[in-house]
Formats: sequence, C-alpha cells, structure tokens
Amino acid sequence: MEGLRADLERLAAIPSIAFPGHPAEPVQEAHDLVVSLLREAGVPTVERIDLPGTAPVVYGDIPPPEPDAPTVLLYGHYDVQPAGDESLWLSPPFVPTPVPGGLRARGIADDKSNLIAYLGMLRLYEGRPPVGIKLVVEGQEEYGSVFDAFPPTDPARFACDAMVIADLGNLRPGTPTLTTGLRGACEVMVEVRTLAEPRHSGEFGGAAPDALLVLLHALATLHDARGDVAVPGLRREPWEGTTYTDEEFRDLASVHDDLPLLGSGSLGERLWSGPAITVIGLDAPGVEQAASAVVPYARAKLNLRFHPLQDPHEARERLVDHLLAQRPFGIPLTVTPGDTGPGFEARTGGPAYRAALTALKEAWGTEASYVATGGSIPLVNGLAKAAPEAEVLLFGAQDSMCNLHAPNERVLLSELRNTVVAMAAFLREYAADYRAARPAPAQDPR
Repeated sequence: MEGLRADLERLAAIPSIAFPGHPAEPVQEAHDLVVSLLREAGVPTVERIDLPGTAPVVYGDIPPPEPDAPTVLLYGHYDVQPAGDESLWLSPPFVPTPVPGGLRARGIADDKSNLIAYLGMLRLYEGRPPVGIKLVVEGQEEYGSVFDAFPPTDPARFACDAMVIADLGNLRPGTPTLTTGLRGACEVMVEVRTLAEPRHSGEFGGAAPDALLVLLHALATLHDARGDVAVPGLRREPWEGTTYTDEEFRDLASVHDDLPLLGSGSLGERLWSGPAITVIGLDAPGVEQAASAVVPYARAKLNLRFHPLQDPHEARERLVDHLLAQRPFGIPLTVTPGDTGPGFEARTGGPAYRAALTALKEAWGTEASYVATGGSIPLVNGLAKAAPEAEVLLFGAQDSMCNLHAPNERVLLSELRNTVVAMAAFLREYAADYRAARPAPAQDPR
C-alpha cells in the first residue's frame, strides 16, 4: 500500500485534463507514467493507440498462462475533469493532500485510484496472473472521443471472456457494490419565437405572446404534480437492488432540509430504472439586464436519462413527440433532437459474476450489493459490441461520497486496498471457475 499510495500521488499530481483549451503536455505526461508503471509491473506488451482528435490510448497485453485460461479485459482512464472553481477546494486540486483515511485531489478517485488498483493486482501476481489480461487505459474519457466507437472495428484486439470496467465504485464506503446498469442519455433543444423583436410590456403585454411564458408552460408538462416524468412511452420499472436512504441522498445531492425530493417510488426507481428530464440550460433575458418588454424568443436545452434497456432513439423520439404536441396558447414549439447514447444492462449469473461476488466478499467481509447508475460510460457499449459474449463487471475503488466531478474529490485508502484484494481474488476465482465449467476433453475410445 505504501508504494501504491506513492504512485497514486504521482499520477494525481498531473493535471491531465483532455478538454479543449487545456494544455496537451500533462495528458501526455500521465500517459507516459501509466505506460512506465505497467511495464514495471511486468506487462510484456504495452502499445499506444492513436486516433484522430483523441488523446492516446494505452493498450497492454499479458498472454494467458495456459491454453484453457480465460482472458480478462481491464478498462480505466487517466484523464480527469477540470478542477472547476478552485476557491471551493480546501487544498490545491492537483496537490494530493491527506484527509482522514485517504487523499484529496482532482481525479484521484475518478479514475486514477482504479488504475492504481490494477497496478496493485499486477504486483501481487508479479506480472503473471492466472488469466490472460488485456488493459485498455483511455486518455479522453471525460470529454468524449472517437475511441468510444473504435473497439468494434478491431474486435480481435479486444476479444475477451470477461471485462472489468473500473470507472465507478461502491454505493457507500465499506459496502462492496456491483453496478449492473447504466441509464442512457440524450439531449433535446426546444425553442419559441413569437415576435420579431421585444415590445413594451405596458403597451403590448396581455395580448402579445410572451415567448418565455410559452416555453415555461411547455416545460411544465414534462412532469406531473408529484415530480414524476409525465412523457408517455419512457420505460420505468421497479428497482430490486440496493439504493440510498433518503438521508444519504439528501446529503449527497445537498438538498435543503425543508424541501421534498421529487417523484414517487423508490429512489432506485427514480434514479436508475426510470426516466429523468432535467432543464440544463435556458436562454432568456437575464434578471440584471431585464427590460420592461415582452420576450420575443426563448430556448431551453433538456437532458433525458432513460432506462438502461430502452432504445435510445425511441426514448428521444418520445420526448420530441411530446414537446411537438404541446401548443401553449396555440403557439407551436421548434424541437431539435440532439446527441443520444444507449444505456447498458449487464448479464449476471455467469462464472465471472460468481467469481466477483466471492472476491468482493473476501475483500470487504460482507455480501456485495447491486446498484445501477444514472451516469454513462459510452465506451462500455463499444467494448460489449467488440466482445458480445463477454461478461461485463463494473466495480472499483470509488464510492458515491467521493465528490467525483465536484470540489474536494477524495479517495479512501481502505477502499483502494480492498479493491486491489478484490481484483486479485476475482482473477483467482474466475480462472478456477472457468476451467471447472469447461467440458472435459473427449476420451480416446482405444
């Protein structure tokens, strides 16, 4: 752990932000450090994948130790989110700083802790694990890149029997967690134009159609009185796994104590197995610049999250159709569909899942929980298309309280340590279970 902590601090000190406007040199520096650490850990083949407009991808390969051993693909990313408003940080975001039980820095949980967990597992096996290993370490996950669609174009490179996506973690510290679903996402723009230009609200208000008022009426139809999404055709099902308590969620979401939570049903259903529509942007006159005039134009950008198994184009079409059907005060809306990405639901019950459940219990001392997430990892679907028969496991060293993408991101060293143990135990259990499940060779009749 002492060596892993030191390497995590080295990696987290690099501001590897692969967003436009940020320097490319730190991204390359993080790439080079990952390559060096993997080679030192005994990975015999470490290559670089270069794609247009995309930070380099690290690809590593350890051949299976025996012909009947399975191959496991391990995924993570070395880039990080921008720090945001640094005045909200308790310490400089790229100076790894001790906190009770862990370390604070941007990207130290998402996703550099998981890369270090892979490193710890490789060191435990001295570079000779009981399975074949393929490592995929992306350099532009947070901003998005063409790599998301690359794996199906080269399926042999990504062929495997199981894959571990370590870009998330536990529901809460000390609770081993497997994520089995990711909600899909899409964006839709809706706008209204009613006048050629603003007109005096005293002379024309009351009869001249206010574009902002029209838009607000349309947006109000997206939810019912309880706060549940009211758009027909968006899939919603009960959630059977573990979820947050109301108190945990209020604290995580920083909801004021005197305000209710939106929607009905379990939190898991509202957050993971049902839809959510959020107004993420609004173009209208600002309060400080407001004039006494009827507003001629208003626009809103909507983000829809939908059930992991709903077709993304169908989900977007349902939202678009609903908005087009709205004509507040008889005025039509202009609705423009935006980008969409599919959700993902993992198959459970296979040998990799059995091995993971055993490994997580060994590491944390308690049975694993199942959750989903409203976030998205676009590459998961690309990898699943490249290796459609592979089992997909999502677990890692982060936890829901680690402030990922927020100020004061932190990782707990106990979670990192347990993740290393779980990764190593998973490979051991999976190799044994995989061999046991294979049919015995035919006997020579002679």
